[in-house]
Amino acid sequence: MSRSTIETLRWTGRRLEMIDQRILPARFEYLTYDSAAAVADGIKQMVVRGAPAIGCAAAYGVALEALRLQSQEPGAFFVGLEKGFTQLAHSRPTAINLFWALGRMRRQWEAQRTLPPPQLAARLLVEAHEILAEDVRINRAMGAFGAALLPDGARVLTHCNAGALATAGHGTALGVIRSAVEAGKRISVIADETRPFLQGARLTAWEMVQERIPITLITDNTAGFLMQRGEIDAVVVGADRVAANGDVANKIGTYMVAVLAARHAIPFYVACPLSTIDRDIHDGEAIPIEERDSAEVTGFRDCQWAAEGVAVRNPAFDATPAELVTGLITEKGVVLQPNAAKIHSLFG
Repeated sequence: MSRSTIETLRWTGRRLEMIDQRILPARFEYLTYDSAAAVADGIKQMVVRGAPAIGCAAAYGVALEALRLQSQEPGAFFVGLEKGFTQLAHSRPTAINLFWALGRMRRQWEAQRTLPPPQLAARLLVEAHEILAEDVRINRAMGAFGAALLPDGARVLTHCNAGALATAGHGTALGVIRSAVEAGKRISVIADETRPFLQGARLTAWEMVQERIPITLITDNTAGFLMQRGEIDAVVVGADRVAANGDVANKIGTYMVAVLAARHAIPFYVACPLSTIDRDIHDGEAIPIEERDSAEVTGFRDCQWAAEGVAVRNPAFDATPAELVTGLITEKGVVLQPNAAKIHSLFG
């Protein structure tokens, strides 16, 4: 199965379908959603993950709730839709694309709130479709800018999954790799397994194998060994939120990779759409970090490997200081040595 036949999220008339990423690569299945509450649960349970994909899912969650309530009188419709926004906003705290998409859907709602509920629901669905399509266009633009940074023959380390599965299509970090390959460059990927949810082992590896892009899977604690031996030429990762000063929140373990890359003079790039930049957050210390269930660390599915009763810390993300970031790859170009002034200029 190639990426051209895979849709992380797809609209099927009056329902949203999302690939259940919890069971990949063992099984490939879509789950169906018909309300904001259901989509919020899908986000929380990591059926869908990756900041851009979460944003797209949230937009469709709003549209689904509007369609579900469209036969009610306007007062009840507005109360129900507001509840849907709240449910989606509380699904996961770190990925800013969730709140960006909800804000965009809210602006559409407020601009059209004099319309009858059925017409307003239709407008919200159109907006969700546009957010999805726009994400693919943006990923393609980022991919082209990022591909130019990678030399022919580059061995690229990535952490977590920032591919088609984490977006509406093409991907952010893996989009850079895909675009480089499409441009004729010989690129090989080294994927950290990305404990504890194993997004690298299960998802990044699966995507690259489908497309026959050379990939080597390593444990999270092997990256430094390969860097020391000169076997990694660049690091490209995605992001869940970028602060106004250029600090980057991404999957837990990213900070360690960035420190190692700096130690070995390896460029460390972050592929992120402008929607991932949160100018209301001054620096990485202010980014909310999600703490997930201890069961993700003590075992996997039916296999328990930790001692019963052990205390666990399971932060899902960490923050990498801007001074460790060689460049941000955005749809407007590459921002080298990012800082507050350079990031501000992107929005000018």
